[in-house]
Amino acid sequence: MKCKESPALLIIRVGDAFCRNCFKEYFVHKFRAMLGKNRLVFPGEKVLLAVSGGPSSSSLLFQVQEGLSHKASKKLRFVPGIVHIEEGAACGKTLEERTKIVADLKSIFSTSGFPFVIVYLEEVFSLPSSVLQSIFSLPTEKDDLYKDAVAGFMQSCHTSVKKNLCHETVAQETTLTEDHTHASLLSTHAHANETSISAFRGKFPFSPEQTEAVKKLFASMKTLTAKEEMLQTLRKHLILYTARIKGYSKVMMGDSCTRLAVKLLANICLGRGAFLAMDTGFSDPRHGDITIIRPMREYSAKEIAFYNKLFGVPSVFTAGLNTKAPEKASIQHLTESFIVKLQADFPSTVSTIYRTSEKLNPRYSQTPADDKGTETCLLCSCVLGIELRDEASAFCAISISEELSQSKKPEGGQVSSSTMEECCAENKMETLESSGCSCQSRERRNTTPDFWSLLCYSCKLVVKDMTSLDLLPEYILEEANRRQRRTQIKREIQEYLLTSEDDADTAP
Repeated sequence: MKCKESPALLIIRVGDAFCRNCFKEYFVHKFRAMLGKNRLVFPGEKVLLAVSGGPSSSSLLFQVQEGLSHKASKKLRFVPGIVHIEEGAACGKTLEERTKIVADLKSIFSTSGFPFVIVYLEEVFSLPSSVLQSIFSLPTEKDDLYKDAVAGFMQSCHTSVKKNLCHETVAQETTLTEDHTHASLLSTHAHANETSISAFRGKFPFSPEQTEAVKKLFASMKTLTAKEEMLQTLRKHLILYTARIKGYSKVMMGDSCTRLAVKLLANICLGRGAFLAMDTGFSDPRHGDITIIRPMREYSAKEIAFYNKLFGVPSVFTAGLNTKAPEKASIQHLTESFIVKLQADFPSTVSTIYRTSEKLNPRYSQTPADDKGTETCLLCSCVLGIELRDEASAFCAISISEELSQSKKPEGGQVSSSTMEECCAENKMETLESSGCSCQSRERRNTTPDFWSLLCYSCKLVVKDMTSLDLLPEYILEEANRRQRRTQIKREIQEYLLTSEDDADTAP
């Protein structure tokens, strides 16, 4: 105990006994210290909180809410907003169950006083292809930017308070609560009337056809491992799109230390070892204009559970894809079960894995901003080609085996049934080699090998688990076609382009 006055109420680790007040001070300090030492969130910056309703993300919301209240000694100085991705369609929930969960979450979000948005998973079928395009700016010094942002924030606050003392009256006319008055000084009152997207489109912002498309998409995947990876990818795309259209530059995730430990080992098994630094680190800058940060990564699941219980942090349980699934149903579920059981016998398991992840540094540049001219994965936006830089890697061996197996022709020169396709123009069966038809179905078949080149190794495994690429959302297919056309055009004009070697030769 720190105060040595009140009796101990809980024990986090051996020798770490806390009373109620000391535990709260310890919990809050860890959250503030994580944001302070990294200096990625600038004063006055709009930050989107991704809240699933679980214990960790609910605790994140409560920390931000407390940090912006009048009771906080040192108030947080960013502008928060909330987004929740409703995933009931992928988990087989009925509309009644989904409506009840959303209603419970809305009541929690309303009490926080922050603007919130409820986005349904079906809305991925109405996303533009631009959501997959990363936007990068010129690199600058982070410390200088932070100091300038602090100076500008203090100047703007001083000026606004001096010129308009009735600014709080305007803020009270919005839907913000009294605890959010400080945040209103950061000009959040203009966004206080933001509500769910469904408020502008009726009760639900999606059609029954889109719900059926989501069900078909996940039913086409053979394994639960691929389903969980695809759901995580689509969820991230929706969060990024919401952040961009609402003007947020940072996204806070509620990943805890325990969750990141599971994610680290699971990603290694899934072939994402080259991107662990971004997948489990404090910040993830791969998307350029939107940076994902994880301020809850220092907390274990045990600490979060104790805090939520002691201070009444509300949360909503939502069944996921792996709820009540067997232990070996997916790689992610098996890894989680392994770590949780090991943690029960060896309490330092999670912290050891987590500390190992902190020491991971990328061997190569992992963002296009650091390495110009690199291509990114169509789904996860990681830099492509990192695996190919090591000629003796297992990935290269697998790639060579796949190329040899695909290039092998059938015996006797006969065309297999997989190369037969019905021509939409002449309504008859023809081979791809003999017909000159340019129908849409044939173009998609011909571009399938190029589609794999747009994916990293891990995302290839996910997509290969699908029965048909046509079930993917349209924005993914459109972006794939755009990148394929761009590659084809670049290949055609390659001989007319100047390279860095040519520039060096022509330099005086």
